[in-house]
Amino acid sequence: MIYCCEEHVEKALDEVVGQHETAPTFEKIENVENRLDSCGYCGKPAAYMVGNE
Repeated sequence: MIYCCEEHVEKALDEVVGQHETAPTFEKIENVENRLDSCGYCGKPAAYMVGNE
């Protein structure tokens, strides 16, 4: 699972597709202000979870 901000969501999608060669799950994080997850690329608050679960 990759947590990412709005700016890096396309990069996260590309990375998951490249690793698993299938369509990833893609979920917008609600209440971003109350979450501790940060973007795996830049450290900003995460807005999306991208993975292949």
